Amino acid sequence: MCGIVGYAGSRQAAPILLEGLAKLEYRGYDSAGLCIHGPRGLETARAKGRLQALREKTGDGAALPGCLGIGHTRWATHGAPLERNAHPHLSDDGAIAVVHNGIIENYLTLKERLITEGCWFSSDTDTEVVANLIAQYYRQSRDLLQAVRQTVGRLEGSYALAVVCRENPQQLVAVKKDSPLIFGFGQGENFVASDVPAILKYTRKVAYLDDGDMAVFTATSVFFYNAAGDPVRKVPETIAWDLSDAERGGYPHFMLKEIFEQPKALRDTICPRLPGQQVVLDDLNLSDRDWQSLRRVYVVACGSAYYVGCLGKYILEKTCRVPTEPIQASEFRYASPVLDAHTLVIIISQSGETADTLAALREAKRQGARTLAIVNVVGSAIAKAAHQVLYTWAGPEIAVATTKAYSTQLAAFCLVALRMAQALGTMPPAEWAAFREALGKLPDMVEQTLSQAHIAQVQYYASALFDHHDVFFIGRHLDSATCLEGSLKLKEVAYVHAEAYPAGELKHGPISLIEPGTLVVAVATVRELFDKTMANIKEVKARGAEVLCVTTQSMAGEAEKTADHVLTVPDTHPLLQPSLSVLPLQTFAYYTALARGCDVDKPRNLAKSVTVE
Repeated sequence: MCGIVGYAGSRQAAPILLEGLAKLEYRGYDSAGLCIHGPRGLETARAKGRLQALREKTGDGAALPGCLGIGHTRWATHGAPLERNAHPHLSDDGAIAVVHNGIIENYLTLKERLITEGCWFSSDTDTEVVANLIAQYYRQSRDLLQAVRQTVGRLEGSYALAVVCRENPQQLVAVKKDSPLIFGFGQGENFVASDVPAILKYTRKVAYLDDGDMAVFTATSVFFYNAAGDPVRKVPETIAWDLSDAERGGYPHFMLKEIFEQPKALRDTICPRLPGQQVVLDDLNLSDRDWQSLRRVYVVACGSAYYVGCLGKYILEKTCRVPTEPIQASEFRYASPVLDAHTLVIIISQSGETADTLAALREAKRQGARTLAIVNVVGSAIAKAAHQVLYTWAGPEIAVATTKAYSTQLAAFCLVALRMAQALGTMPPAEWAAFREALGKLPDMVEQTLSQAHIAQVQYYASALFDHHDVFFIGRHLDSATCLEGSLKLKEVAYVHAEAYPAGELKHGPISLIEPGTLVVAVATVRELFDKTMANIKEVKARGAEVLCVTTQSMAGEAEKTADHVLTVPDTHPLLQPSLSVLPLQTFAYYTALARGCDVDKPRNLAKSVTVE
């Protein structure tokens, strides 16, 4: 959530910053702003709403001349989404301008102290405290780097900051703690940003800042310092993917593009790790003895990644016979988890920057557990902090509602299960080989599922069923976890009240909500539980519900005898069936959102990367 872009160079900064902010819109925001150091000193422009409002206000940046500046898209935390709360924020003397991602937890204490010292504030934000603190220290030392260092020493919470000073027309200072920030090495120009897409048009050479790192740079130079204030060297990393990967490429929305990118993303995740008849996770430095020492597994994540963990419990316990507990990252630290050296904590995050997940990872390490991160973004905070990391190689995911990241996380979890089962010897060789072979074929199965005929059928049902106000998802075993993700997708992008329940729990309360006209989406792909799910469908139909059933091709004929509408997916290995059954739920949510006139890629109140708790 929120986006930062900073620029120092020889070109006009404002158009570059606006272009960079446009590439960060996926992160979620409700206002935007710029501060440019130009002929008239520090000049700011801020606007509520979409970035287009800021473009119009500044004539696409032409109204703010100057070759150094900072830009920001804000997702409101402290203070309503109003123009006066938008970033950048200036100190009360106008000497310092700051953009900030994160939350300053002790801002009220600092603000009260500053007010008693004669400082005044014009916004409701925590960020304005930072600007005034830096200005106070700068007046004492006339050294911007020192002033920023002294300020962050007093801050509690999370932050990524980019700072410019009225008296330093060529210098920009950036610092981070628990919020993502990267530095971009240009030729005669340098950049700082929250994420790679903002600057990829201008450079592929980046450095990921670690917690406490500071970058002090001009158009032609950069110096890095660690949290202790010591100089450090950052070796540039080269971004392998293209800017086109982060653009729509002819699709009307990023979400649809990313749905159709799932076969390729899965091939990139799976195929290099299944050479010959083996499973090889070169990323992980874990021996057979390490795997054998494990007595318990926690899977810690948020949102869709947590639902991967819910599926992962079934997969890991079936294949490895090790107790596995999925737990939401926001609850993990407060649940007093039982952790030791024989516990593996699997951390799942697309961005690798999710605040609650990162905090859970640190707590797991503090208590002596082994940690393994499944992440997409190379060099992210979680990737760096975990003992082991398995990258999904899904490529950039721009739509707020995840699709290909979810699918590749689930595939990565299956790879871990295969490797762990191999080390433990918990699967008969023939069963292990069958699971491995099916996983290798999964990208083709996903491609087959996303056929034009399938998409047309989903579109038809979405156009016919989009106006339901309440939707209930039911399923059993693996299907119940898939229902959680299907329900979330519909909530996220179509703003439909949707709930997911294990089908066997219907009579324990939820069935009281079923009334004539209620839509129930039933996922029934677990063969041994198919008849039980059909019985649950009959129960809700008896109370007037309309039922859309997702099942396999082999069971479609039986499902059609009971459900009102049926969507089918190919049959595959039982443990991989959720990777196919989720696809019609993704596309149903997408087309339902279109039918309801929703902004699919930028759903209200949501952010792609949740970097605050």
